Amino acid sequence: MRAVQITPGRILSAILAAGLLIVATTISVAVKAADSYPDRPVVLIVPYGAGGVADVGMRILGQQLSTRLKQQFVIENKPGAAGIVAAQAGAAAAPDGYTLLMTGNNNAIAVALFNTLPYNILTDFASVSTAAFFDLLIVTRAGSPLHSLQGVIAAAKAHPGKLNIGTIVPGSTQNLAAELFLSTAGIKATIVTFRSSPDMASAVMRGDVDVEFEFYAAVHGLLASKKLVALASTGDKRTAYLPEVPTVMESGIKNYDVVSWNGLSVPTKTPKSVIATLNRAMKDVIPDPEIQDKAKQMGMEMRWSTPQTMTARMKADIAKWSAVIANAHIPKRD
Repeated sequence: MRAVQITPGRILSAILAAGLLIVATTISVAVKAADSYPDRPVVLIVPYGAGGVADVGMRILGQQLSTRLKQQFVIENKPGAAGIVAAQAGAAAAPDGYTLLMTGNNNAIAVALFNTLPYNILTDFASVSTAAFFDLLIVTRAGSPLHSLQGVIAAAKAHPGKLNIGTIVPGSTQNLAAELFLSTAGIKATIVTFRSSPDMASAVMRGDVDVEFEFYAAVHGLLASKKLVALASTGDKRTAYLPEVPTVMESGIKNYDVVSWNGLSVPTKTPKSVIATLNRAMKDVIPDPEIQDKAKQMGMEMRWSTPQTMTARMKADIAKWSAVIANAHIPKRD
């Protein structure tokens, strides 16, 4: 038997062959896993408590995705710290499509509002699709002398700084929408912040505050009972749930468009095929009349998008809210 001579070249060739086999096997396993996705339950992290409008919207979407993809989508509520707790959990998850994060306008505001964040919403996450959009309403009490948004603007111009506008906490979408309204309309008014939506609504009904900026879900009961009256909505078109209410732009304030939104994101290294599967599923289920009707009842409009469109919206909102926060001199947080 002839002895096989072991040379450095043979050793190197063996090492390279073994390495290529490992890489090929890893790729094959990854491709197989992506092709069979999902083959176990998927967790969807929501940065708000259970029962809120965003949570309910994600549960409606999750139920439909469960039916469409034949795996359970489990909602995991992680409220706190302006969505930072949830985003940290999402960023730390394995990039395999089995942990999704609800992202949106709150994340864009957080980038503008905090000096530093323990994640980067643009580089640590990949967009899947937008899901829900929420206009705000500008609301006053029944019997108020302010019968229109034009009346609000006229009162503010006649008595600069005396008009009181209610919002919840500084840095919220409601608060920033009010700040943007003042600068866009060129008026001066006093913004009064409240800890909660019920506290703010009570102040409006007492007459302590002249108008408030709020989402439909928080005031729909008071609107239905005619204790509050909607003067305008803040989007670029009239809402489906209050089509008789004009927009801010229709009321004479050009270039004013505020719509909060959310969508689904995954850790940035998630396979593109998994993102494509989720995106196709959302495109299939979101137009469903049942989803659209339930969303309308809560003051939402459900809309699908490409991942690229969602990312572009996030970037645009970061720039938009950064400018509003700087202009309003809202101090950044650590």
